[in-house]
Amino acid sequence: MRLEVFWRVAVVQLAAVVVASLLLALVFSHGFFEDWGWIAGPATWLGCAWITARVVGLEPAPALVRALLAGIVSGLAVLVGLHWLGVLIAVGLFAWLCARDSADSLLPR
Repeated sequence: MRLEVFWRVAVVQLAAVVVASLLLALVFSHGFFEDWGWIAGPATWLGCAWITARVVGLEPAPALVRALLAGIVSGLAVLVGLHWLGVLIAVGLFAWLCARDSADSLLPR
């Protein structure tokens, strides 16, 4: 595993998610998230992953696949009422998937 990639991805993704969440919270009411959170959350997560890939220097398409896989874990956490814990776990999982060495990788680089 490439530790420097892990930490860069984790920090950039977490920062992107926090900034995007704050901006969305300022723009939309709580009711918006009750009605449209099921699409706004995943779209924001993938948008942040795309930004992270560009900032860190990863190929965007494989990074988005990895973000989708990590996002499934986050979605499961939302279903049991642990939204932000799920986000933290998903950030770590996303960073780990992006930092894996190509010999270990399940996904093409």
